[in-house]
Amino acid sequence: MVNGVYDTGRAAFLNAGINWTSDNIKAVLINTASYTVNLSTHAFLSDIAAGARAATSANLTTKTSTAGVADAADITFSAVPTGPACGAYVLYKDTTVATTSQLICYVDTVASGLPVTPNGGDITVTFDNGTNKIFKL
Repeated sequence: MVNGVYDTGRAAFLNAGINWTSDNIKAVLINTASYTVNLSTHAFLSDIAAGARAATSANLTTKTSTAGVADAADITFSAVPTGPACGAYVLYKDTTVATTSQLICYVDTVASGLPVTPNGGDITVTFDNGTNKIFKL
């Protein structure tokens, strides 16, 4: 799969359902053997089976949005339990309820630190520092 913004995430930005700089945005580390991304139909965190979610980050910090480009400070997933390899992360707007937590984007190729096999330690993912940063709308 290639990095991409979920269609419903893009619509949420256009309809003021997501405010990148003020909403609680988190990342979830994904076991890609247990999750097949569908950017067209997946909308909420509940569309990703709990078993495919290896770890969740704290809220993203230092978020910026310049010229439609989203960026934030790099993330660390703390004490990720030993488990299968993780090859992607998904950003989502956290409402504390999986069925209403809007998926934003799926990233598997432009982040440093992936793929990774959790071993009980911390996992740091470095966001892309290129022109499009995390993603561009």
